[in-house]
Amino acid sequence: MDMTSPSLPPIACTLAPGDYRARLAWIAELTRDALQGSERRGLVLELRYALDAADRVREMVRMEQACCAFLAFDLQETPREVRLTIRAPEGARGAIALLFGQFVAWAAARGTREHTPIW
Repeated sequence: MDMTSPSLPPIACTLAPGDYRARLAWIAELTRDALQGSERRGLVLELRYALDAADRVREMVRMEQACCAFLAFDLQETPREVRLTIRAPEGARGAIALLFGQFVAWAAARGTREHTPIW
């Protein structure tokens, strides 16, 4: 029995290994430079970035949508910050720490109080 659905993208990143490592480094740099806070609630990760990083956050969303089509991204800019909400499908629940961890790993390692642990 085929358990895949033609209307749902597979829960997998389509980047090649070298490209994946480069992407993680790029995201870590953005996180280090601009992430102001994060909160995870189940399959939803909310990220808050400095407003001056808006172009970089938009670029990250564009790149991530291309390789991880199963994730849903909602980007909002306010006068004070850029808010990004990432939603994962139920089928990704078993890998959620890995999926969301890439967006907050550097900040979590810093141990700032502004970041709610996601594990």
